[in-house]
Amino acid sequence: MPSSFDPQQLNDLIRTRRSVFVPQFVRGKVIPDAIVWQLLENANWAPSHKKSEPWRFTVFTGAGLVQLAEFQAELYKQTSGPQFKQWRYDKLRTLPPQCSHVIALGLKRTAFDLPEMEEIAAVACAVQNLHLSAHAYGLGGFWSTGGVTYTEEAKAFFGLGPADRLLGFFQLGYVEGPGAPGERGPVQEKTRWVAG
Repeated sequence: MPSSFDPQQLNDLIRTRRSVFVPQFVRGKVIPDAIVWQLLENANWAPSHKKSEPWRFTVFTGAGLVQLAEFQAELYKQTSGPQFKQWRYDKLRTLPPQCSHVIALGLKRTAFDLPEMEEIAAVACAVQNLHLSAHAYGLGGFWSTGGVTYTEEAKAFFGLGPADRLLGFFQLGYVEGPGAPGERGPVQEKTRWVAG
C-alpha cells in the first residue's frame, strides 16, 4: 500500500528532536490542554506485546504542579536519610511550577505473563511518540528519571500499585528559538548487516 506521507518530513522530525530542559521554557506560557491530549493520544498508539498498553499517565498543570513539587520534595526529605541534599530538595520544589505541564510516566502491570522488560519497552515507545509529537507542535520537553522516580513510596501518589513502576516524568513547555544541533556517531559503527 503506497504511503501518503513524506518520508523526508519524518526524517527531519526525528533528527531535529532534542531534549529541552526547564530553564529553556517560556515561564508562564501554558500549552492548551487540547494539545496535551493530542500528545497523549499519539503516545497511546505505541506498540505493545499482546496489546497490553501498559502506559499510564498522570498530568499535572496549574496548581497541580505545586502539588507535585511539594509531594516529591517532602518525600525526598523523608526518605533520603543522611544522603539528603538541600539543593536537590530545593530543585524538586521549584522546577515543576516552571513547566506548562508535567506528565508522570507509569507502567501498569496487567499482563503478568509478559516479561517486565517488554512492558518497559512499550512505555518507552509511548514516550518517544509523546516526544516526537511535542516537537512537531513546536514544544519543548524531556524525559527525566530523577526526583522520586525510583522511590517505592511514591507509587501510590501516581495511582500505581506495588507491582507497577514509576518510570519518570515528561516535562513540557514552550520554548523560544531553535535548539542546538544534535550529534550522533555513524549508524554503520553500531550495525552488523547479515545477508545471504
